[in-house]
Amino acid sequence: MLPLQMGLPGGIELLVVTLLVFVLSFVGAYWVYTDAEKRGDEYAAFWALAVGVLTLFTGLGGLLALAVYVWQRD
Repeated sequence: MLPLQMGLPGGIELLVVTLLVFVLSFVGAYWVYTDAEKRGDEYAAFWALAVGVLTLFTGLGGLLALAVYVWQRD
């Protein structure tokens, strides 16, 4: 077998990135939910779920959902 020229991410690096994605997803969803509930939005759970799931699985999709929420919340 040929040795790899550059190491693959694994171990502690992969754990830190994974935890960071989970934390950012949860924090974004929590902030959206509490803000929407405070403003009396009847779709607060939908917005929180959209931001949390899209951040968890796509990253940029979650930022897009967050931007749309902030834009329409007036």
